[in-house]
Amino acid sequence: MSDHITISIIDDDASVRQALGSLVRSLGHEASLYDSAEQFLDAGAVGASNVVVTDVQMPGMNGIELQEHLRRGGHGVPVIFITAFPEETLRRRAFAAGATCFLSKPFEGDIMIRCIESALSGEPQIY
Repeated sequence: MSDHITISIIDDDASVRQALGSLVRSLGHEASLYDSAEQFLDAGAVGASNVVVTDVQMPGMNGIELQEHLRRGGHGVPVIFITAFPEETLRRRAFAAGATCFLSKPFEGDIMIRCIESALSGEPQIY
């Protein structure tokens, strides 16, 4: 992996995207922001992403479906989930497909930082 780290943030809430983008940039990484899973896929951003942070509940393709789509396509990019509706079934489904973290909104910035560090190191965390 090169020194250039890109974290893709996918959330239909602009304020969440902007806040996470600022957090990622404060860590010295590039933040790519998308308002939907479809926009992320259409942009061809998978190959340029070192980590994907995605909301679970979004119009169109949800975050879990995005992760499953990426895995079926052979993309092993680490995925961090964020959600305002933490359902245990979705959490189990996300981890079964290889999620790095599953965070309930609101969450503290330091927890997201630990999740990003875990994703970059390849060590899943249970949050």
